[in-house]
Amino acid sequence: MSTIAPQATQSSKPPILPASFCANQPKTIRLYPLSNYTFGTKENQPEEDPSVLARLHRLQEHYEVHGMRRTCEGVLVCHEHSHPHILMLQIANAFFKLPGDYLHHNEGELEGFKNRLNERLAPVGSQFSGEGVNDEWEIGDTLAQWWRPNFETFMYPFIPAHVTRPKECKKLYFIQLPRTKVLSVPKNMKLLAVPLFELYDNTARYGPQLSAIPHLLSRYNFEFVDENGNVVAVTPGGDFGQGSGGEVPKTKILAGEGAEVDLGVE
Repeated sequence: MSTIAPQATQSSKPPILPASFCANQPKTIRLYPLSNYTFGTKENQPEEDPSVLARLHRLQEHYEVHGMRRTCEGVLVCHEHSHPHILMLQIANAFFKLPGDYLHHNEGELEGFKNRLNERLAPVGSQFSGEGVNDEWEIGDTLAQWWRPNFETFMYPFIPAHVTRPKECKKLYFIQLPRTKVLSVPKNMKLLAVPLFELYDNTARYGPQLSAIPHLLSRYNFEFVDENGNVVAVTPGGDFGQGSGGEVPKTKILAGEGAEVDLGVE
């Protein structure tokens, strides 16, 4: 009720309070501000395949020896101006992807997934020290499963009826970011913070998998915490008088080439 009281004083007509509408909700997720995290760079990680055709050929070789490929990617969420932002990589100034990659055939799922996250985002050497450097990844719910029925680029959020042996399954996991964390991105990539509204219904820019993330996260309620650990906004419910101040969230380059420049969203 405390979230409604400030709003009630702004109108001569008090709001009509509906009956409870929160049955069977998943746990509330606490999101920390983007400013809590430290971002850096590390050595280049060249792509394994020079072309899409080469990547699909390597997938076929893997399938013939080890069966269906298993791929895990993480949906890392923080907030800016009390609006959820997704951390993702940009490659060659055009291609967007979530942190993660395919698992080696002999790796356990979660163990292998953490290895892929560390390869992409963990700092190396003595570049950083202190809190948040070697924190374990907290792997949360499976948000989606995408299936590749053939040795083609298309993936689907279901297995087509005529397909009995899919060639790849990609799982998207919710990653609960801790209060602070140090992340380093390869120099040949960029790490972006993309607001949900920029992803929503934007398949032309981000493709069907990334543009579906706002739908996948709509099942959660969020608490937005400031740098001092105070909850300043919740969903549903609005802010506690400390919202965005009229500022519109926009995509930010956090690390990599052009990290000092924000990508404005029209």
